[in-house]
Amino acid sequence: MEKYQCPCGYVYDPAKGDPVNGVSAGTAFHDLPAEWCCPLCGVEKDFFKKLD
Repeated sequence: MEKYQCPCGYVYDPAKGDPVNGVSAGTAFHDLPAEWCCPLCGVEKDFFKKLD
């Protein structure tokens, strides 16, 4: 699965998910809830860029 990076540097890794915000490991970035945002800076997921 692909990783996505926030402008602040946070990387969403689907293998880890975001357990602090209730996102289970194995959740693909495109399957995150629409209201999900960066746990570090609060930016919306629309601003994340896919990592190569």
